[in-house]
Amino acid sequence: MRWIDTLEAAAAEKLPEPVHRYFRQGSAGGVSVGEAVDAWSSYRFRPRVLTDVSTISTRTTVLGTPVAGPVLVAPTTLQRQADPDGEAAMSAGVAAAGSVLGVSSNAGRTFAEIGAAGAPWWLQIYVTRNRDYTRQMLDAAVAAGARAVVLTADTPVVGRKEDDGPTVWDVVQPGHLRANVDESAYSDDDLAKADDLTPDVIEWLGSITGLPVVVKGVLRGDDARRCVDAGAAGLIVSNHGGRQLDGAIATAHALPEVVQAVAGTDAEVYVDGGIRRGEHVLTALALGARAVFVGRPALWALTVDSSPGVTRLLTDLYAELTHALALVGVPSPDQLTPDLITHHPHGSLPL
Repeated sequence: MRWIDTLEAAAAEKLPEPVHRYFRQGSAGGVSVGEAVDAWSSYRFRPRVLTDVSTISTRTTVLGTPVAGPVLVAPTTLQRQADPDGEAAMSAGVAAAGSVLGVSSNAGRTFAEIGAAGAPWWLQIYVTRNRDYTRQMLDAAVAAGARAVVLTADTPVVGRKEDDGPTVWDVVQPGHLRANVDESAYSDDDLAKADDLTPDVIEWLGSITGLPVVVKGVLRGDDARRCVDAGAAGLIVSNHGGRQLDGAIATAHALPEVVQAVAGTDAEVYVDGGIRRGEHVLTALALGARAVFVGRPALWALTVDSSPGVTRLLTDLYAELTHALALVGVPSPDQLTPDLITHHPHGSLPL
């Protein structure tokens, strides 16, 4: 069995049950979270033959930052439940693998601690009703060396979770959330997620930080174009890991429309959701993604083996991608093209 396939069960033995449930669950009936992995397996390859693949490289860049492979770690919350050092341990593992880390605005470690652990990182931000709180978060991230701002755009309200028994909020320890801004001066209403956002917020975020803005949660071509026209440097095709609108389209199926909508611009497109194999990475890149993000697998790896586990997760996926590149007849990610992929007429089958 592949190591990545053992991680969730191993992590479940170490995590409190409500935390494990919170990490793995989707919203409402769990339709979108249940479809994510199989959606990647609904594609088939059209490999090239008699091409020189004696030298394979997985190296690329994301917003100008070199990475050893096109697999990045998505921003996730409550990482100190997985490992006492939380995001700092995740950063060390990502750094050792030569990748980029997305850091949640809910991080339980300071941005300075995360940056000192070594990984180049992007701040994921929820714009709050009180913009002053958001501005403080952005200022702290810039001061600590964030390289981009990731605007989560799919959360005007939080997706409904259907829990039985104690929830994660009954067991989470003090200090494991939002370590980077003092919340004492703000009300719950101040800290609620803004539900009045328009594409104008992209320019606002860029003007405050001087950083490129990536919009996360895009599933439609028209929305993708609106974001890029408003100044977005990148887009993450994401349904929030199936944790927001249940029944939202699988990211594997939304990706081609988004890529097509921003063709000819300088915007980079990324995708998350259900990436579990090197073949999934290959599919995403051939469909036009610059790189992919992994979320839950990184949490499981952090739980099981701290920083070394995160490093192994990423390097294992790089190795699988290297093997798949050789077999599809393409020596590097930048030479992948959509004609290498076709959609299977009978839906999802295991790879």
